[in-house]
Order: sequence, then structure tokens, then C-alpha cells
Amino acid sequence: MSALQELGILKLLKFFVFTIWECFFSFSLFPPIRTLLLVLFSTKVGQGTIIHKIKFFNLHHEGLKGFILGKNCFLGDETLIDLYNKVVLEDWVTFAPRVLVITHTNVGYKDHPLQKFFPKMSKPVTFKRGCFIGAGAIILPGLTIGKESFVAAGAVVTTDVKDRMLVGGVPAKEIRKIK
Repeated sequence: MSALQELGILKLLKFFVFTIWECFFSFSLFPPIRTLLLVLFSTKVGQGTIIHKIKFFNLHHEGLKGFILGKNCFLGDETLIDLYNKVVLEDWVTFAPRVLVITHTNVGYKDHPLQKFFPKMSKPVTFKRGCFIGAGAIILPGLTIGKESFVAAGAVVTTDVKDRMLVGGVPAKEIRKIK
């Protein structure tokens, strides 16, 4: 009952619609079918983009209109994308398998004891042209990953990444400029 009170009937209905949509999306065997299902639900997908078996959560907030993919992007298997807020991939962005993109934090319902210390927040995430995100990397809310930058596998990115920069570690640190 708390979910209905906090979300409201409209978001709850969106939740059910997108849950059914996700079933079709998950069972789609080929990238062109997944692309078609995204486009039918308002996602902008650039030509040449390949989408493997990825998952979404919080579709009932921003929805698929908040997921924008440029040309020639590649999204690896088991990538997980939070669409509480907008996620933008410019042209030539590559995600290796199991990338996690988070656009919000929320400890629970409004009366959760930690809400006063960690209030709910959401911010969009942007991936600039030609960047690469390594396997298992985690990108936190509100960040911009710079043009032609490289995020190493397993990195936890907590701050913006400059253009043409290699970052890695937990938390991710600048390793070197890409020349």
C-alpha cells in the first residue's frame, strides 16, 4: 500500500505496462528486434547501434523517452540502466558487459529513518562521443563521461571524467591522458 501512496495510480499503471514491455524486450533474441521495441516506446536510437541483452529499472519514472542513443553505439550483455532520470549516449559510445548506470538514490519510503540524512535525489547521466565503459563499471548519478575517454573495468565513477582521459579504480581516479 505504501508504493501506491508514494507513486500514485498513474505511475503504478506505467510500472505494470513497462513490466510487460520488459518481458518482450528480455525475450527478444536479436538486436534489431530490441532496437525496434525501444523505438516503438519513444527511445531515440541512432543508426548502426547494437543493443545486446540489457536491462532497465525505474522505467515508470523517466520512461524510455529518457534513454537516448547516438549512432554506432554498442551496449554489452547484462548492462543495467536506471531510467529514473535521463541517460544519453552520444555517437560511438561503447559499454562492455555488466555496466551499471545509476541516475538516482533513494533509501526507501518517505518515512524511512535514513531519508533525513540521505534524501531522494536524481540527476541525468551523459556519455560523450566515443567513450568506452569497461566491464562491470558503475557510473553514479549526475555524471558526464568525457569525449573519447576510457573507464577501466570494475571502476566506480563518482566524479565527471574529462575528455580523452583513462580512469580506473574504486573510486575511479585519473590514470593518464589519452594522447
